[in-house]
Amino acid sequence: MPKILIIEDEQDISDLLSYNLSKEGYEIVCALDGLKGKELAFSSLKPDLILLDLMLPGIDGLEVCRAVRGNSETASIPVIMLTAKGDEIDKVIGLEIGADDYVTKPFSVREVIARVKALLRRSKKEESQEEEQFSFDSLRVDLSTHEVRINDKLVNLSPIEFRLLRLFIGHRERVYSRDFLLDHVWGDDSFVEPRTVDVHIRRLREKIDPEGAKLIKTIRGAGYKFSPKDEN
Repeated sequence: MPKILIIEDEQDISDLLSYNLSKEGYEIVCALDGLKGKELAFSSLKPDLILLDLMLPGIDGLEVCRAVRGNSETASIPVIMLTAKGDEIDKVIGLEIGADDYVTKPFSVREVIARVKALLRRSKKEESQEEEQFSFDSLRVDLSTHEVRINDKLVNLSPIEFRLLRLFIGHRERVYSRDFLLDHVWGDDSFVEPRTVDVHIRRLREKIDPEGAKLIKTIRGAGYKFSPKDEN
């Protein structure tokens, strides 16, 4: 039974999500503040997914998400951010620090459940992949352990970032449009916008390409491609 950690300070919303997700067969654990949520995320609970409110007492959702993504044992946990703010900047910040998706309050419970199912389904599919390793220059990727290294230094990627990288390295030099990436990385039942692709690509570049070799290239008017060799 998948475990979902709900970190939400509004009791009514926490209870609503807990009740409906429990009916779907998930094991639910709740925290009403950021400090308790962070503690549970790093505990033996080992949640399969985190629903994380942006505005929390103690420490906010951004700090919790940043901590989760910064630890190798929790970096692969899917995170859906809940926010009462509708500003684009808040959504972008959440994605930039590693959230896989976001839901703006007030939200439909059915929509939240659909997003939870989509992220958990993709995570389960990834776990069943055969053991494979890829090496491009200083980049090392192990699909079986989800470990990514640059010059033998471990790099923590979010689940979405890892899926993007796996798709790119499996088809070097192929150009992928934003719409294709949305369909094949986020899925048909996702609710994200094309701008989301750009945010995740930028974060992925910063993590795997610190020396600016431009492993992931922007093809103007077409999309992105992975090219481990410099092009003149």
